[in-house]
Amino acid sequence: MSITTYFAGNYDIAVIGGGHAGVEAALAGARLGLKTIIFTISLDWVGNMPCNPSIGGTAKGHLVRELDALGGEMGKAADKTTLQSRMLNRGKGPAVHSLRAQIDRRAYSGYMKHAIELEENLEVRQAEIVDIKKGGDGWLLTTNLGAEYSVKAAIIATGTFLGGKVFVGEVNYESGPDGSFPAKALANSLKALGLPLRRFKTGTPARVLKSSIDFSKLELQEGDDKTEPFSYSTKEAPVNTAVCHIGYTNEKTKEIILENLHRSPLYAGVIEGVGPRYCPSIEDKIVRFADKQRHQMFVEPCGADTEEMYLQGMSSSLPEEVQLKFYRTMSGLENVKIMRTAYAIEYDCIDPLALTYTLEIKGHSGLYGAGQFNGSSGYEEAAAQGLIAGINAALKIKDEPPLILSRASSYIGTLIDDLVTKGCSDPYRMMTSRSEYRLLLRQDNADERMMPIGHALGLISDETYNEFLERKSQKEAEIERVNHTHLGPSPELNALLEQAGTAPLKAGASLAELIKRPQLNYEMLAPFDKNRPSLPQMVKDKVEIEIKYEGYLTRQQAQIDEMLRLERRAIPKDINYDEVYGLRLEAREKLKKVMPSNIGQAARISGVSPADVSVLMIHLTKN
Repeated sequence: MSITTYFAGNYDIAVIGGGHAGVEAALAGARLGLKTIIFTISLDWVGNMPCNPSIGGTAKGHLVRELDALGGEMGKAADKTTLQSRMLNRGKGPAVHSLRAQIDRRAYSGYMKHAIELEENLEVRQAEIVDIKKGGDGWLLTTNLGAEYSVKAAIIATGTFLGGKVFVGEVNYESGPDGSFPAKALANSLKALGLPLRRFKTGTPARVLKSSIDFSKLELQEGDDKTEPFSYSTKEAPVNTAVCHIGYTNEKTKEIILENLHRSPLYAGVIEGVGPRYCPSIEDKIVRFADKQRHQMFVEPCGADTEEMYLQGMSSSLPEEVQLKFYRTMSGLENVKIMRTAYAIEYDCIDPLALTYTLEIKGHSGLYGAGQFNGSSGYEEAAAQGLIAGINAALKIKDEPPLILSRASSYIGTLIDDLVTKGCSDPYRMMTSRSEYRLLLRQDNADERMMPIGHALGLISDETYNEFLERKSQKEAEIERVNHTHLGPSPELNALLEQAGTAPLKAGASLAELIKRPQLNYEMLAPFDKNRPSLPQMVKDKVEIEIKYEGYLTRQQAQIDEMLRLERRAIPKDINYDEVYGLRLEAREKLKKVMPSNIGQAARISGVSPADVSVLMIHLTKN
């Protein structure tokens, strides 16, 4: 059925989608002075958390800190709506310390909705975009009610709405997450543009009634006694007001799932989309890890003013009656009542190899992708891409150089480089192991790596930036002082050293030399450090890490310098890989598809070997 259209206005940037990617993209564009509009199918679900209501976690906490240091909003919103905060991996090295917070789902959504409503230069519209096509020097967007908007740049941040289809056992129907409308017409419009779309899948567990759980049979998981905020602008750390719990599956759970596996759309062949490798459904875990006796389940609150509890680790697409049956085999859930049934959702997304480093779609000037549309999974990955897409759309319109973050600079740079260079065969999830420079890309120094960039762009205020400069100055002065402060052997100091399990002093040693001992730390030596200044905990942590890991940091910096040397070897845009003698066929095909801009990027392409890189470098040298 055709609809009557009308012209609704001109804008610089349009953002399609009001999830984590869309919100950050819209805020960035507006804050950089561009006339921006954001479209969302429902204003009640801005910044929604259709899966686990949590922010951060392993590697994801790094992304949130970097996002905040660049001028994003996610960290501030998380700090305002935290129910429980924990620093993960404290027993391991500082490279993998990651902040995670359980969030009040509705409060977070409300915060983000209000943030975009208050933002100058940003217009908020509840509308479904059903068509997008080239129009003049930009793009023409049409809503389901016939409004046409002319924009210079458009950012697609459709999450799991694009061609969304929900599966529960034998039942399946077109839908977005949480029973919302899917974006079907837009998917057809993007296919008509020739974008290389494919199907991915994700899932979510059931939400259950708190009073139907016997918490006495579950393990208590409390938050940290001393919490840390995500945002550098948060003055007071969040207060823990909730607890979480841990439970386990058992042999009976496994038995019921295996008996009904034929009713799972995943194993019946009904689902076309590829699911996330690192966040499988419970039926997938049972099959893939058949020898495992039990699997963990985390019982977590969805908010302060709701009785809904989230069963992390128990996502499923089995029939509703089977779900209830296997949930009730677990200790503590014998009488559990389901409030929202678990489901799998299938959706359209783009092959990220079709993206440039700015997240612009190749061959479609002014059209950008962000978040799950780009093949990633996770709120944090989405928000990071939204921010970068929003920044680059604004910079392009202003005719300024783009923001391209390298792998050496950040987890955000690693995320984007992985997507646009290597692509992904399943929903991409950030992990610390994905970065070869993770000792330098720590959570604690995200401000030093990103805040100068955010301030130069105009997304970080002078006040916040000056506070950062003060912390940096304090850290550098303290490292200098600690390196030049010496302690002589004394009965009291040697007693401490022996008690800690390290050798007593026979001659003098600097504080830095003592801190480098594995058994000691900065705080332990405070009673013997008479001239120690009063410093914020954040600064103390940085001082200890940089002293204790100085040798490792130096070696990793040398690796980065070598990588940057390769990044400086540019590859001409008009290179003909068919004329590069000695390239293997697979490498030639991959290089033609990705069209890397430099040798460093070429070396990271899956299917391009070191020998291929050598052949390419010889060709460039000769020509």
